[in-house]
Amino acid sequence: MIDTILQHKSIRKYKSKSIDDKILNNILEAATKASTTGNMQVYSIVVSKDETIKERLWESHFKQDMVKQAPVVLTFCADFNRFNKWCKQRNAEPGYDNFLSFYTASIDALLAAQNAAIAAEDNNLGICYLGTTTYMAKSIIEILELPNGVVPVTTLVLGYPDESPDLTDRLPLEGIVHNEKYSDYSVDDINRIYNEKESLSQTKELIEINKTENLAQIFTDKRYTKKDNIHFSNEFLNIIKEQGFMNNSD
Repeated sequence: MIDTILQHKSIRKYKSKSIDDKILNNILEAATKASTTGNMQVYSIVVSKDETIKERLWESHFKQDMVKQAPVVLTFCADFNRFNKWCKQRNAEPGYDNFLSFYTASIDALLAAQNAAIAAEDNNLGICYLGTTTYMAKSIIEILELPNGVVPVTTLVLGYPDESPDLTDRLPLEGIVHNEKYSDYSVDDINRIYNEKESLSQTKELIEINKTENLAQIFTDKRYTKKDNIHFSNEFLNIIKEQGFMNNSD
């Protein structure tokens, strides 16, 4: 399993080959074995195979073709709807209509998603996370008919790879790991930690294509701009509120 983790690649092109139900169920079972807050399992997984639904999801996910190519799309949702109903049916009054509960459920959903991703790759399948889930939460809620108390937080496309990309570069351990206490980064630390990433031939190509001075400007000026971050932050906060998670008063 450790080899599977260390060889992770994001796959964006898929064969049309379907996934056997037994394999898919094993992957979903692995997801449900993930760590969870208080053993509440306040998340749900929506499995989408139907071409009509995938077509609509493709529209929501910025028309990324892998959504239609991959035979299975898994949408992981923060879900207190089920838990709240259970509580009420057992004469227990739930108090989970607040931001902390949403955050708790999101953690549960993401832990389950990563278990599913590892299990899928261990079965020779490819996966790719879709960050567009939170950007387009409102339309995904409509497509998947998610009730109050349920918010989509991430999506995995799942299928047999039709490409074999190189491993994606990652920062060295010293850039991520802090021993005992957080040790803030000096100018020299930052230069050293990002040196390998900035020296890659792919990075130089990206800088040329995007007409920027460096890689950092691709992130700040092209990919994840402040304007977009503020817009989608407000959109997502509104969705969280509409789905019943922002009652932060007594």
